Parts: sequence; structure tokens; C-alpha cells
Amino acid sequence: MKLELKINVRNRVSWKKNNYRHLSYRAAIVLASLAGGGVAIAQTNSPARSAVALDAGSSTNVTQLGDVVVVGKLDKARNQIVPDLGATAYTINKDQIASLSQGGNAPMNQVILRAPGVAQDSAANGDLHVRGEHANLQYRINDVLLPEGITGFGLELDPRFVESMKLITGSLPAQYGFRTAGVVDIQTKSGAFENGGEVEMYGGSYDTIRPSFEYGGTQGNLSYFVDGSYDHNALGIENPTSSHNAIHDVTDQGKMFSYLSYILDDTSRVNVMLSASDSNFQVPNTPGLPPGTTPDGSQQWLPGTFDSTTLNERQNEQNYYAVATYQKAAGDLNFQVSAFGRNSSVHFTPDPIGDLYFNGVASDVKRTLYSGGLQGDGSYALGDKHTIRAGFSVLDESVDNNSTTTVFPVDGSGNPTGPAFPIMDKGTLHGLFAGLYLQDEWKMFSKFTVNYGARFDVFNSSFDNENQLSPRVNLIYQPTDATTLHAGYARYFTPPPVENVPGSTVAQFDHTSNASATDQDSPVKAERANYFDAGMTQKLAPGLQVGVDGYYKEAKNQLDDGLFGQTLILSAFNYARGRIYGVEFTGSYVTGGFSTYANVSLSKAQGEDWSSAQFLFNPNDLAYVKNHWIALDHDQTVSGSFGASYLWKQSQNSSTRVYVDALYGSGLRTTVNTPNDSTVPPYYSVNLGAEQSFKVRKKQFLKARLDIVNVTDNTYELRNGSGVGVNAAQFGMRRGFFGSLSYTF
Repeated sequence: MKLELKINVRNRVSWKKNNYRHLSYRAAIVLASLAGGGVAIAQTNSPARSAVALDAGSSTNVTQLGDVVVVGKLDKARNQIVPDLGATAYTINKDQIASLSQGGNAPMNQVILRAPGVAQDSAANGDLHVRGEHANLQYRINDVLLPEGITGFGLELDPRFVESMKLITGSLPAQYGFRTAGVVDIQTKSGAFENGGEVEMYGGSYDTIRPSFEYGGTQGNLSYFVDGSYDHNALGIENPTSSHNAIHDVTDQGKMFSYLSYILDDTSRVNVMLSASDSNFQVPNTPGLPPGTTPDGSQQWLPGTFDSTTLNERQNEQNYYAVATYQKAAGDLNFQVSAFGRNSSVHFTPDPIGDLYFNGVASDVKRTLYSGGLQGDGSYALGDKHTIRAGFSVLDESVDNNSTTTVFPVDGSGNPTGPAFPIMDKGTLHGLFAGLYLQDEWKMFSKFTVNYGARFDVFNSSFDNENQLSPRVNLIYQPTDATTLHAGYARYFTPPPVENVPGSTVAQFDHTSNASATDQDSPVKAERANYFDAGMTQKLAPGLQVGVDGYYKEAKNQLDDGLFGQTLILSAFNYARGRIYGVEFTGSYVTGGFSTYANVSLSKAQGEDWSSAQFLFNPNDLAYVKNHWIALDHDQTVSGSFGASYLWKQSQNSSTRVYVDALYGSGLRTTVNTPNDSTVPPYYSVNLGAEQSFKVRKKQFLKARLDIVNVTDNTYELRNGSGVGVNAAQFGMRRGFFGSLSYTF
């Protein structure tokens, strides 16, 4: 290996390596030592770059040298292909994740909840409500779109492999299509920058035991990173009661993720990502349910004959995906092409006797989703004023529905007339998503940029065929280095998630205990929306920044999802009209080892007239919503998050981190008289933690951590069991004590 050092007229050190391969900390250290200086390494927010500062005062062999900034050439090029120009982006890096409740052991949705405009809901489906939307999130890893799974990504993705992540909202540029409430853009750890590994044992309250590991490194042209974890606890799904411990709520979850990158030459590489997760859940029980019907339909069992605390409903969720990407950076042209495939399944198993007794129906439901596709994105710098970007995506999905529902025959009054019998239903839904876009980043002058373009999307499925041309435009104005203003408009086209479209035939349940009150079943349609967004950020002082952003959306065929029946499988439906608007305030301050943030958002989400899957609803509610605007069930007027941390480095051999963070919500919707006409009470949760790191030798560290979740033991209710598409009460976690011991090498 040959390293060439050059001192340019600005007293900066640059480097190049013949037959360029990987950039690593080791290479940076070699460079620094050759320059004759002491070494201090600082990781930036981007996984693509590290800074190496040379201490010229410690050597007489060099003249005053400036900082050396070593940038991963291909990572930097990739970041230029799909930038979030004009959108609102909130970044969380791995150090900030370490300063949140439970750190890298927190569920991914708990990490995203610390961003502005995000409302909390059931973790059972990883539910997050961004800017008044139910789900409608897309996830990208290293700028590659991941096909969605049946139950969302909240329980599948693990913060452990995150180097940095952004939540991108607002008026999205043209490269972002289909799922547009927000983009969770994750940059993973890489072996080129994570030489070594970590093993950890985490555990505590609710029978929590979670061993995990991560390891990364380089070998020749190949860099790699892999992590895995196993999680066992007794609070897998939110407790339906206010008690500290849930009944029948054990979960076992295994996850693994790997990232490999192979450098072909100075301008190209191939990346591969692989992920697997397998999760088993017990569905928690509610004591004291009223008696129901015996399996023979006689209704002769007396109260107390069957105890509702002994119900045994379960759910299994499996997700597997693979992504292969080729990237090329040649002068002004950058592009990458990816192929991906995914298998996702969910299987709900009822209590065959208990569900009949209490609910009159027992449903064994399995859905399996197979998906595969291609994505291509590219950029070309056309002089100093224009950067042209274009791309395409194609995703093919197939969902197999397989259910066996045991029901009673009933008379005209709904009373059982005989023993229970099964109804089997099998079917396949298919969906093809295709889109292409073209846009131009036009720097009209040094402080003003216009990013304009359009995308064309097509959705063909077993139940719907639609398309739309969607213009997008964003304006970015930076009058000073401290002030940035932006405004934008986006036309959105959002097809329904095929995996959430109800697959059963309504008529087959006529005259049974699972009969719908209405046979009306219009097909679920794609949502079409106009979206407006404007905001600004202001740096008030070194390290102190504040921002405000407002948005308004009007939609036709507003999409929503809900849980109907006993399963934890979502069903999609439309409102004929929808409107969502709000404002977000955010602030952060960083100085030395101290950092703090605060976010507050105000939101209003409404819909009118259920225009599809009407069999899911009560006829009286259906008639009311036909001519009345109602709040969407996930509408929360005020959402807030706050956090502060301090990292105290006693020496190069040890450090201490302490943190406090909190969440606040004014309450999700519930039904008292008319659909979603009220809310559950406001709630808050405060968390504390501390982490101590000790150097064992060289690069080896021992780290101990303590987390206290909901330190005030506040009892708070996320759902009370009523509201549109709400099938059970859900309470937030009571006080919990968790600790971990990890070894870094």
C-alpha cells in the first residue's frame, strides 16, 4: 500500500491511495502518524465520514497543518443521489440513541417517538402516527427502499445497527413515492468504520432478558457488519389493564441484520443487506369478561365456568428480506440500482373454546406476503446551477390469505341455534406498484434554491387499478448562515397496503355469529392528496437551534387502518374526504458534553364518509359519518418529547453518561356518543438513566448501564377499547428497572 501526502496552499493534508479500496479508522491513524502528529478521532453524524485532527504542536517535523477530513468517496456520492431538499428532516445519531431511554435496546418506534410530530400508539404493531397519519411510513436503509411487511417495521428493525437516521416529513421531493407521511432513512454501521464488536446482556423488570452482539470489520475489498439479538419478556403487547403486570403477555423475539460492502474499483461497489426476525406473542388477557355461549350453542354455562384470564390467544410474526445494490460514482454522474425481495407473515391463533365462549367467534388467520422489486436512482451535475435527478421503482406483491373461522348459526335475533362449525376462506391478493420521477435542483443564486419535478405512479391490484402524475416543488432560502426558510407543495398518490386489505368474503358469514351488520363492501382505493408545507430554522447562538414548521393536507379517499375483531392484523379502509393540518416546534442545544432537545406539535386529523370496506362498521355509525366530519382514531392534538444528557469524560480510560427524557400526549381518540368524539386522558412518562464506561486495555471497554422507565410509575392509557378500529384497551408500561453489561473489543 502506498500513501502519498501533499501539503496544499491552504495548509491542508490530503491523501490518496493507489488502487483505492476502503477507508477506515486504521488508515486514518496511519496517515496521522506519518504526518508526525498526535491523533484525535471524532465521528460525525454521517457514517460516511470521520475527522482526524493532527496535533502539530507535538512534533517538529511539520509546519502548522489544518484538520484532515477523510471522506468515504462513495458514501458521499450516495448521499447526493436522493437528498431531502426542501423537506423537514430530523436527525438522530447513534450517540443520541445511547442517550435515550433503554438506548440501543429500545424498540425502534420508541426512538422515532423522540422526533417532532410523532404520536404514540400500540407497540404491538409498531404503530407510529406521524403528522396525523396512521402508518403510511416508508423505511429506507442506506437510501434503498424496503418493501413493507404485514405488521410494519416497528418490531423488526433494531436501533443497534443504526449509525444515524432521519425522519423526513413535509413536502417530499419527487424521489419519495407511495408512503409519504414520513420517510425513516437509516444509515447503517459499516465494517469500514466499526472495526471490532460488542457483546451485551440486558435485562430487568417484566422478566426481561436480552443478549445481543454486533461485529464489524474489513478483509481486503470486503467490509462487513452483523448484529443479532434475542429478547424475552412478559410485556410483549400493551397491558389491557392498569395493573403493573399483564396476564398472558410473554414474547420471544429473535432478530439478525448484516451489511456487506465490496469495493469493485475507485468508482463502484456492491452492497448486500440481509435481515431476519421471528417473533412470538401471547395476546394479553382481561379479567372478568362476561359469559358467552357454549360450543354447542346452548348458552347453559354459568358465569365463572370459564375464566377469561386463562384464554390462550397467540400470534407469530416473521420477516425476512434481502437487498443487493450496485453503486457507481463517475465524475458528475452518480447512480445506484437495487434488487430486493421479502417474505413476511403473521399467524393469529385463537383460543378455540374460550374465544367462542366470550366472543361467539374464533378466527385462525394467517397472511403471508411475498414481494420483490427493483429501484434505480441517479443524479447528474449539469454545471454549477443544475443537478438533474431521476429514478424508478417497481414492486410486485402477493398476499395469501388463509383463515378458518369457527362460528355459530344464529336466528334473526342473533341467538345461537346450534353447535359451532368452521368456515374456511382462502384467497390471494396481488398488487403492482410502479413509479418514475424526474427533478431538477436549480440554484438560482447562492442563497436560493428551487427543487422542482414530478413523478408518475401506477397501482394495479386484484381490487383496484389507478395512476397519477404528481408535481412537486420546494423552495429553500438561506438569507444568512444562521437562518434557513423553506416552503413546498407536493401532490401525493398513496395506494392501500395490499397486506392490510380485508380478504374475507362478507356474504359467507351471513346468518352466523360473525355476520356483518352490513354487506356493503366497496373496494379500498388509493388516496390522492394535496400537501402544503412551510417552515424555518434559526441558529440563535453556538449550539442553540430552534425551528417551526406548519403543514396542511387535503385528501380524497383518505386511507386509514384499524384492528377489527380479535386479531392483531390491521384492515385498511377509506374516508371519502380527509384533512390534516398542524404545526411543529423544535429546539436543541449542544455544548461540550451537554445536549438537550424539546419538541412540541399540534395536530388535527379528520375524515368524512367511510367509502370502502363498510362491512367493518356499525350501520348507525356508518350513517353518521356519511355526513359528519369526525376525528381520525389516531388524532392527538398535542404531542411532545423532551430529553437532556451529559457525557462526562473523566479520562481517556473512562466516561459517564447520564440522561433524562420524557414523552407527553394529550390522548388518542375514543368513542362516547358518536365515533371518535372524545379522547383518553392526557399522559406523560419520564425516564432516567446512567451509563459508565471503563477502558480495560487498548480498544477494549467494559460498559455498565441502568435505565429506569416511567420513573414516577404513572398509570396512563393509550386506548380504552373504544373508537374506530380499536379492539382492546392498552396501557403504557408502568415503572421498570433495566440494566446492561457490555464488552466492546
